[in-house]
Amino acid sequence: MHLLAAYPDRVVALDEADGTLTAAFEGDVQCIDDGQAGVFAGTSDAVYRRLGPGDWERVAALGDVTSVTVAESGVWAGTEPSAVYRAPEGDSFEQCAPLADLPSSGQWAFPPRPSTHHVRWLEWTPDRLYAAVEAGALLRSEDGGETWQDRVPAGPRDTHSMATHTGRPDLAYSAAGDGFYVTEDGGDTWQTVEAGLGDRTYCWSVVRDPGDPDRLLASAAFGARSAHTYETADSAVFRRNAGTDEWTRCTDLPGPEGLLRAELAATGDPGGVVAATNRGVYRTDDWGETWTRLTPDWPPALEAAAPRGVVALD
Repeated sequence: MHLLAAYPDRVVALDEADGTLTAAFEGDVQCIDDGQAGVFAGTSDAVYRRLGPGDWERVAALGDVTSVTVAESGVWAGTEPSAVYRAPEGDSFEQCAPLADLPSSGQWAFPPRPSTHHVRWLEWTPDRLYAAVEAGALLRSEDGGETWQDRVPAGPRDTHSMATHTGRPDLAYSAAGDGFYVTEDGGDTWQTVEAGLGDRTYCWSVVRDPGDPDRLLASAAFGARSAHTYETADSAVFRRNAGTDEWTRCTDLPGPEGLLRAELAATGDPGGVVAATNRGVYRTDDWGETWTRLTPDWPPALEAAAPRGVVALD
């Protein structure tokens, strides 16, 4: 298996066969995703596509790209200020309907820079597209971004990532700064599922088992400072099995003290997930019960760097 993990100033490539870690891309990286159209990374000035090992093409100058999602419907990109773009083939992006026309937009604000906001996450399903504005709203579109539905009462306001399942189109999970949320009706109503998280309800990354939509892994912290700031880092990864709403902390990872919020991605194998952290990259094959460190030699420059995403390639 080959991994690409994004960090603030680079994308690193890991060959799991021999543990070799190399710099695959350098730049102000904000996000990364992969799919049928290839591997795509968003930076502070553009969308880039990986053509081969170490070979990246600048495909769209969209400004500050804060999220990218590669789906069956094409490649989706979100930016700051908040806007959504789509490229059906991955090379020509067009802007979707404006988000600023929605009634709640006047209340959106990113706390470190309250004069602006951005699209933190895009989650596509055959039935709808979710767009998470950080911070202020989780939006929906049922026509490919031609129109948008505004946030709903009691829904998440600070979604950082989402997980859905093709077998249950109305089920969706939101890992948000204001808690962990689930909807079973396509986003009309939401409820929080936080038993076992304790005070770590600032949720960041979530991944679900491709074979079981009720089995989850999520990273969480006490708040923004313990999630993003190295000097006060105190984050953990939690697992939830099917048949229970109780979260259990994964104890076979470093931290929680000194650990920044992890980025998670499924490998495609049953029970398989990789976690990119500031302490290295880890893999589990039993859905978080045990973890193996894949990076025995970790660059000192990344020990205080919060990951921006990770993808597992065949």
